[in-house]
Amino acid sequence: MSPFHSLASRSTLSASKMINHHTIWPGKPSPLGATWDGKGVNFALFSENATQVELCLFDSPDSSTEARCISLPEKTNQVWHGYLHGARPGLIYGYRVHGPHASADGQYFNPNKILLDPYAKSIARDFRWDPRLLDPAANTAPCAPLARVHDPTFHWNGTPPPNTPWHETILYELHVKGFTKCHPEVPEKLRGTYAGLACEAPIAHLQSLGVTAVELMPVHFRADEKHVVDRGLTNYWGYNTLGYFAPDPRFCSSGPENAVAEFKEMVRSLHAAGIEVILDVVYNHTAEGDHTGPVLSMRGIDNASYYRLDAADRSRYIDFTGCGNSLNVAHPRVLQLIMDSLRYWVQEMHVDGFRFDLASALARELWEVDRLGSFFDIIHQDPVLSNVKLIAEPWDLGPNGYQVGNFPVLWTEWNGRYRDCIRRFWKGTGTSVGELATRLAGSSDLYLHNGRRPHASLNFITCHDGFTLTDLVTYDQKHNEANSEQNRDGSDLNDSWNCGTEGPTTDPGILALRARQRRNFLTLLFLSQGVPMLLAGDEFGRTQSGNNNAYCQDNTLSWVDWSLDAERLDLLEFVRSLIKLRRAQPVFRRRHFFQGRAIHGTDIKDIYWLRPDGAEMSDVDWACTHACSLGMGLVGDQITESDDHGQAIRGDSFLILMNARDAVIPYRLGARRREVNWSLLIDTTYSHGKNPPLVFQHMSIYRLQPRSIVILEGHYAPLP
Repeated sequence: MSPFHSLASRSTLSASKMINHHTIWPGKPSPLGATWDGKGVNFALFSENATQVELCLFDSPDSSTEARCISLPEKTNQVWHGYLHGARPGLIYGYRVHGPHASADGQYFNPNKILLDPYAKSIARDFRWDPRLLDPAANTAPCAPLARVHDPTFHWNGTPPPNTPWHETILYELHVKGFTKCHPEVPEKLRGTYAGLACEAPIAHLQSLGVTAVELMPVHFRADEKHVVDRGLTNYWGYNTLGYFAPDPRFCSSGPENAVAEFKEMVRSLHAAGIEVILDVVYNHTAEGDHTGPVLSMRGIDNASYYRLDAADRSRYIDFTGCGNSLNVAHPRVLQLIMDSLRYWVQEMHVDGFRFDLASALARELWEVDRLGSFFDIIHQDPVLSNVKLIAEPWDLGPNGYQVGNFPVLWTEWNGRYRDCIRRFWKGTGTSVGELATRLAGSSDLYLHNGRRPHASLNFITCHDGFTLTDLVTYDQKHNEANSEQNRDGSDLNDSWNCGTEGPTTDPGILALRARQRRNFLTLLFLSQGVPMLLAGDEFGRTQSGNNNAYCQDNTLSWVDWSLDAERLDLLEFVRSLIKLRRAQPVFRRRHFFQGRAIHGTDIKDIYWLRPDGAEMSDVDWACTHACSLGMGLVGDQITESDDHGQAIRGDSFLILMNARDAVIPYRLGARRREVNWSLLIDTTYSHGKNPPLVFQHMSIYRLQPRSIVILEGHYAPLP
């Protein structure tokens, strides 16, 4: 028996502006959510343990109480449902759900609380913290987030999705607000919005880079954590989802009622420019937090079904995420919620794929990570989701949560081992030559065993979580004081190097070294096998002043600074040239792993590894536990692959020479067993366009400068 009396009976009996006093019809249990059919709206809400569900209708987002409250008349297969004839899109609603309030049994039913529909597709009232949210006896009608019935009508004008193959994909991670908030060529009223991202100037920038897909940081409706708000900050990153179907209204330029349409217009514009849209999604936990958090949606609808409870104390949650709770993916209705949400974003919103935050949490059937769990089984057999891009962040905070390389086919993974290896190489610590070669060649040790290809490795040096590229070469330590957590938050393991001085400096030698290190990182990123991902702003030196956990910084610290001086423009042009080279040369974006052996009856390998003396690496060389230099030869002139139509793929051949030492290394240009000349394309010692136009004969010496990379293109007569 609930200790809380129902406030629903106190609401006025006046009808909503949109409907009359007609008796609610039984309606249908499917689809879940609020569905308009042209004549009325069907409401369906899953709750296994509720005793009554009341649909609460509001006249406006500012209403302090319901205009009408109606008990849903039917319960079918644990779904409460009813149909309002005459109701139309725009109707604002929430739920009051009755049932036992027994925290010891994991139940938090409380009809004093207005609850957000987990299937809400449009948000009428945004989340805002209010003391009544945490008071069990308080009515939350004046302050709870509210849903709006959605009109799905939209004209896509026949714009097809780009359908870029994985091996040709170049990802660009960005925050919808931060990317355009300071962009001078975006109209001020559109900056920081879906419409702003759809403007000509941001899209032109992405096209000029050669980006094929944007990976948007979370755009699902979210709520700020109280402890963040209490510090005068917000959850800027948005990894605190409350609604899995609704685009966040804070990114809409023309009011929350237009968020769905504006998001679709953004997708349509990006598709027209040949750019795919991938969403960073957070299905591992919700914004309701731990047992002390507010009752906003699923906790009040059926806590014991939606969340994973601690068997030893069912008033507490199992927390694999560090965010207070974990969704109960083992429950069929919760799994359905996730799958329905994913399909909705593909079929209705036309997105091209997803990056799953803390994806290991979704794979947990009971406790251990199960790579063949229900979640994967359902994804793989789904005719919609099995054909979009699927990216896993392959770790969570639970036992054995680090699962890089263990996800099944169809999945591409954020390759944290690539990131760590490349960082350590250029820092000069802790990378074996064997691991360096393996990461550059696509990480076959992680992905070949289960039939995956190089594109299973999503390579990155930096991402939203951690240092920017400029900060990676500017700071040895994190500087997160602005987060008001005494600099305790954020990782202490960054594998960064400040090049001799912590933070900003005017020393020309240190500045030159930092610029060279940035070019080194970017060169390996775009010329490694796998799928490269660039963090927004890294192409022209964005800084967060050493903050490696800027999740709560909705200000210029996080927003992309578009003021480009000569140095930043130079780096931008360098990145453009790298991506252009990658896209032009198939040897840098292979569809299959290298064989490392002679091909097609010749004595030429598809890849070979050089010592500074020009000889190939020996077993003794591979046993070296500390890599400081390496030469990589990529053979593109021989037929080693074919495209989807069986046509031979041929390109040019290249030498990539790497020197992480502080001294010059004389490198002999050898190993290929026939005469070849090498022309210099890139030497990261120099700024963009400043490389001397040099040509080197086979077996000649190239003086590889300290902490630099050289890219040489081979020229020779083809074999008969």
